[in-house]
Amino acid sequence: MANFVLIHGAFHGGWCWSEVSRRLEEAGHTVAAPDLPGAGDDRTPLEDVKLDSAVQRVIETLRSMEGPSVLVGHSMGGVVITQAAARVPELVSRLVYLTAFRPANEESLLDLTNFPEGSGDGVQSNITVDGEPPIATFDLAQASAVFYNGLPDEMAQQATSRLDRQPLSVFATPVDLAAAELPPQEYVVCTQDRAIMPALQRLMAERTPARVHELSAGHSPFYSHPEEVLEILLGAV
Repeated sequence: MANFVLIHGAFHGGWCWSEVSRRLEEAGHTVAAPDLPGAGDDRTPLEDVKLDSAVQRVIETLRSMEGPSVLVGHSMGGVVITQAAARVPELVSRLVYLTAFRPANEESLLDLTNFPEGSGDGVQSNITVDGEPPIATFDLAQASAVFYNGLPDEMAQQATSRLDRQPLSVFATPVDLAAAELPPQEYVVCTQDRAIMPALQRLMAERTPARVHELSAGHSPFYSHPEEVLEILLGAV
């Protein structure tokens, strides 16, 4: 049996992994899907949320497990798991990027969205930013089309009702991977994604070694394709 630590993306919380978590646990595995600081049920003030605090939450979760874990990141969570694995590679058996941002050294999430392959994504055009430090709010009227395309309306509406604001500091901070030896990696390209364009996903998947999978899914395959996600994760053990 294996350990899995599942890390959510921007505007979401650990709640988005509920179906995949349930299936992994039913298969006998140990699963943790923490809320990052300021997300889900975590009450950290949004102005205090940084990439480092998100990374520390992941490291704390990894240390709570008995033995190394398969560390999975969705969307923004890909940046967080990359930095966490660089700091504590001994706690990570494998990295899995589920339609996630996969940065190279000194790249931030915002750097990746500025690649030509990322043009036309449905997130940048549907957020408003205010405050100091800046905090992003997603237009909930667009969530079904951008985050939850391919889902039944009721499921999309339930997920939309749980979306929250997102501090931009996590987007803007580059990772430090200098001299890091990252664990083996896998990337799941979701070809119907409207939040991270498939062309950008393929670029991130292929520019450094990774085992690449493809799903005909939108941005939330943990909802639309949980069985396929489960198979990929079990194959990563």
